[in-house]
Amino acid sequence: MLRALRPVKMVSNTFNAAIAAYQYRVLVAGGCYGGLSAAINLLEKCDALDSPISVDVTIVDERDGYYHLIGSPLAMASKEYAEKAWVEYKNVKRLQRPNVSFVQGSVTNVDCENKVATISDRKTQKTREESYDFLVAATGLRRAWPVVPQALTREAYLEEVGAHADRVLNSTAPVLVVGGGAVGIEMATELKYLQPNVQVTLAHSRDKLLSAEPLPDKVKECALELVEEGGVEVLLNHRLAGSVPTKNADGSVVHEVEFTNGHKMVVSEVITAVSNSIPSTSYLPGDALDADGYVNVRPTMQLPTGVPNADLHFAIGDIIHWSGIKRCGGALHQGKMAGVNIHQIMLQQLREKEPDFMQMSEVPPMIGLAVGKNGLSYGSDEMSYGPQVMKLFFEEDLGFRIVWDHLRLGSIGA
Repeated sequence: MLRALRPVKMVSNTFNAAIAAYQYRVLVAGGCYGGLSAAINLLEKCDALDSPISVDVTIVDERDGYYHLIGSPLAMASKEYAEKAWVEYKNVKRLQRPNVSFVQGSVTNVDCENKVATISDRKTQKTREESYDFLVAATGLRRAWPVVPQALTREAYLEEVGAHADRVLNSTAPVLVVGGGAVGIEMATELKYLQPNVQVTLAHSRDKLLSAEPLPDKVKECALELVEEGGVEVLLNHRLAGSVPTKNADGSVVHEVEFTNGHKMVVSEVITAVSNSIPSTSYLPGDALDADGYVNVRPTMQLPTGVPNADLHFAIGDIIHWSGIKRCGGALHQGKMAGVNIHQIMLQQLREKEPDFMQMSEVPPMIGLAVGKNGLSYGSDEMSYGPQVMKLFFEEDLGFRIVWDHLRLGSIGA
């Protein structure tokens, strides 16, 4: 049962004062909400003074740091906030410990039967194989610019979003945001809230905002009222047909846009907030995926039983096929589940203790939305909105501090 584990030398340090007979190797693919939550919760369990377990954790991510994804609408409009929203992994204090390593790169293949992952390392530009005892897939969705910055280093990211911020803040004609989903709403209203002098128009192809979400009409109507209250012009039933860049008399570049209903306008910038997000799951076995590339998981977050060593492979966050609207809070909770459940299997292997797994229930539709100075929340058939909701759900930084402190990323040791 433990043949895959490797012996370790006798060590004594702050994080593990016990002499362990075996060293577990845990590979986490993805270093955002779900992946970091899984690693931190597992380390916390393994550090228990009464029953410490020796474990090495490797976290692989394409970026060189933790990026607060839900803060993107604010990062695109504020250079000051952009500096805060991306923290290089070397500065995430909680995970600066000898048994945690970060690899900037990507997992390109997983051999579940032999428990070997192929990793493409961005720093060395080489591919290598790494054995593991447990794998957590938390690689999220691929989203297009400008929904999510495409840069992979903090330096390049600051240049990317800084240039975008300069363009929209220096606009002479309206800024057009295309797409009335949650991202489009937040992008339009954050920009208008931070820069009231900028004209902002939000165009959506359907007759209601949030049309793709399984939410009651009262939520969608409230979202519209809050967007318009924030000073953003809303064009419903406006599907973008095309956009042609041209120059003004002063030499500045503008865009002549036309909608399928014939409406035309001239804008300084076109921000496309419509993204056909694609699950980053091509490295996982096809038997674990549904037709759209999302990972089928059991309520324990383990892969389906038909996959070799399924009990030792977990998937969490936006890549899984599960009920409910994909949210940061869901990824954090699923990460905790994966960490706790891996620890339960370790206890079973080491001490023959029957595992007591955390299990995910079906998730009803719920949402938290930042709409300028106002927040909008819906869950359990209850809707709330206003500045107090904004403060509760997002504070002043679109939830950066809330998530940072929840994971205690600024603390030393897990």
